[in-house]
Amino acid sequence: MDLGFNRRSFLKKTSLCFLFSGLSLNLLPSISHSKEIEKKALFFRKRENHLVQCELCFRQCVIPEGKRGFCRVRENQRGELRSLVYGRPGGLQIDPIELEPMYHMVPGHKNLCVYTASCNFRCKHCHNWTISQSFPEQVKAIQYSPTEIVEEALRLGCQSISHSINEPTVFYELMYDVVQLAKKKGLLTLCHTNGGMAKPPMLELLKFMDGVTVDLKAFHQKFYQEISEAKLEPVLETLKTIKAAKKHLEIVNLIIPTLNDDMSDIKKMCEWIGENLGKDVPLHFTRFSPSYKMTHLPRTPIKTLEEARKIANGMGIKYVYVGNVVGHRANSTYCPKCGRKLIERTHFIVLRNQVKNGKCPFCTENIPGIWKS
Repeated sequence: MDLGFNRRSFLKKTSLCFLFSGLSLNLLPSISHSKEIEKKALFFRKRENHLVQCELCFRQCVIPEGKRGFCRVRENQRGELRSLVYGRPGGLQIDPIELEPMYHMVPGHKNLCVYTASCNFRCKHCHNWTISQSFPEQVKAIQYSPTEIVEEALRLGCQSISHSINEPTVFYELMYDVVQLAKKKGLLTLCHTNGGMAKPPMLELLKFMDGVTVDLKAFHQKFYQEISEAKLEPVLETLKTIKAAKKHLEIVNLIIPTLNDDMSDIKKMCEWIGENLGKDVPLHFTRFSPSYKMTHLPRTPIKTLEEARKIANGMGIKYVYVGNVVGHRANSTYCPKCGRKLIERTHFIVLRNQVKNGKCPFCTENIPGIWKS
């Protein structure tokens, strides 16, 4: 039976103590902690007449004094760019790691997810639009320093910290400080991004990142321009940058009926992935549910997701998943060599994991990923 869950609907439909695989979901209370806000931003340069140019993402915004960039959270204050969301996450949320989705990173463990307000894209289909399409003044924030965030992760028994829900590029300074501290404490680090970050800040961030999940929203510029007010090429460059840095990478393609469900484009995308990133990069085809400015569209037919998966498999992509369809056989991980089921999942719930030391126990095929904390 298809229940069509995604992160947003899961949080709305479950209680605060929903049990999964022996773990529990907890949302941290809105408690005020240390007050660290409006931190000096990283990656910008000063220009004449008190202008600053942000160099954090592909937009390269030139910002007049007293104004903010496209992301809404980086402000020119007297000729200096400052972050308005540093130390002010919108929440700290405990998820199974599979909800990122991140399927090849110590399956089934608890992950602490950090998010803030706003985004540097304007996706008309965003499920988290109340957060991602808001100014920081419109999102109730809690006050946590990077040190306190890491301490919470350890206290709650999490093995990793992710940066997700909204676009982590816009709270780069907070994320950057958190991941450095997290690595010193032995935690895994990751983020789920739209891929629009510029190369220099991405390279600096990757020094402290174990894995990255990237949304590859479509494989043509028209979709990016008309649906997300963004560009495709910077995302492709980000994917190559992550792969070249030898970090674990997983890709998500949300298939939206009539907008990016052309199978010839999906075939081109899979061909590009195989040639530029390798055929062992996990690829998630996920189901769209009507949201935000796209409530007039239907949910993605399951047969469309299965057709996309068949194309990807035919192009040699080894690990192809179907997401947001509870109970689908393609929630699970299979050995590309012998075909045996290695990780059995129902959506984000891990029922069994048979990967041993990064290998298939039946044929010893190497399975890419991070299998130990």
